[in-house]
Parts: sequence; C-alpha cells; structure tokens
Amino acid sequence: MLTEPRAGRLAAWGNALLAGLVSPDDAVLAIVGEDAVHRVEGLPGESGQVGLTLALGRLRTLGVTGLRVALPAPGHPLGLSGPPEFNARALEAEEAVVCYGAALGLVPDVYEAGPEGVQVEVVWHVLPVREAPPADVPSLGEAERELAEALREATEALTRLDVAGSGPVAEAAVDAYRARAERGREVLAPGYPSRAVRVLELAQRVGTLIDVATESGPGGAVSASEISARREALRPVERTARRAQVAAYNSVVEERERGVR
Repeated sequence: MLTEPRAGRLAAWGNALLAGLVSPDDAVLAIVGEDAVHRVEGLPGESGQVGLTLALGRLRTLGVTGLRVALPAPGHPLGLSGPPEFNARALEAEEAVVCYGAALGLVPDVYEAGPEGVQVEVVWHVLPVREAPPADVPSLGEAERELAEALREATEALTRLDVAGSGPVAEAAVDAYRARAERGREVLAPGYPSRAVRVLELAQRVGTLIDVATESGPGGAVSASEISARREALRPVERTARRAQVAAYNSVVEERERGVR
C-alpha cells in the first residue's frame, strides 16, 4: 500500500543533485531504479522528450532549487496546490513531483516494456502548477507523532479483526517490513535528516500492517465484506501514513524554506 513511489525517488535524488551532493549519473541511476528508462516531456524549451539528465539540468536553469512529492488520493489532494488540470493528472497517477522555485510539476505515465512487460518505461509530463503551499503536508515532528498513534491504532485493528496472530501472514509481514526498511535508507538520498529516514520507515511499517489487515490470506475472516470493513476501519491510518511519507520526502525543501540549512 505504501510502496516506494517513483515521485519519491525523483524528488529525493533530484534534491541531492540540486544541492551538489551527488553526480548526475548517480542521481539518474537511483531515480530509474529497476525501470527500463525515464524520459521527460513538455519541458520548457524542448519540443520533444528528453532524458532525465538533461531535464534535471534544465530545471535548475529554470530556477528550480528543490522538489516536493505529492501522493493524492480521492478526496485527499495531499501535496497538491493546483491548478485543477495538474491535480487531476496527479490524482490519476496517484503521485506527482512539484518544483520549488518554478511553477512546474511532473506527473508520471508508466508503460510496460520488454518481453511480457517485465520492465516499464516512464514518461514524466511537465505541467504548470500554482505556486502555493502544498495541501495537508505536516512537519516531520507532527508526522512522527501522528504515526506513533496510527501504529497503535493499526495494531489494535489487526488484533480486533483477528489478523495479528495469523501465523504465516504475520511472519511474512515482518519480513516485508524489514526489506522495506532497508530500501527506505537508500531511497532518501544524501542531504536528508535522519529524522526523515525514521519517519519514512515508520510510515512503511504502518503500510505493511495495513496490507496484512486487508490481505485475504489464511487466518481470520476473509470474506469480501470483512475485507471491506478492514479497509474502512484502517482508512484514517493509511491517510496518516501517506501524509508522513510526503513529509519525509519534502523535509529538505521545508527546512530550506525555514532557513534551517
């Protein structure tokens, strides 16, 4: 539910590149990850698609000094500031990157590539955005406090729904969390505060528990109506975890705005 978003990789490593903490090659390698290739379309001054290296350099010349993440969901425009056209594209993709220093945003389109779609190609569409505070993004401190409470709520919900003690399912969830935690340390590129890493890892842990609660595997009730009830009960927890995830990715820009660094 809270897997690593491509917008998170682009923002984290793009911020590290803009700060001069990593090379362009290293940034692009980390952003692309296991995908086949990423391209950028609609960049001012370019008539067609360009590669990530050129695009990140061009964004810098356009005045971009930081990148924020948006992870919107229906009824929750998390990290967005408009206009409606950009918000709609971001909501459809369930993620976006919003530039700080220039009124631009990037929304990904993902296409299957290679034999039997074993890899994907990503095209980032550059669109105008409204220069305004992003919607509903907490500070790192607020996110950490909210997550601690959300984790307790998620654990209580799992117990109440007879999922927490479901044997192999719980063990698999622990293994998944450990793997995600290790990835979390790599996703947040150089320049991020340790608290941001901690918040992101906790958000991923909460997401893992939500996945367990909505898993139709062995142990506990697994009817469609019961799975729906689980999801409804955990919806506020998932919302809190997404807010925390955005706060972690955006922390470098937020600190810069406050003059911390």
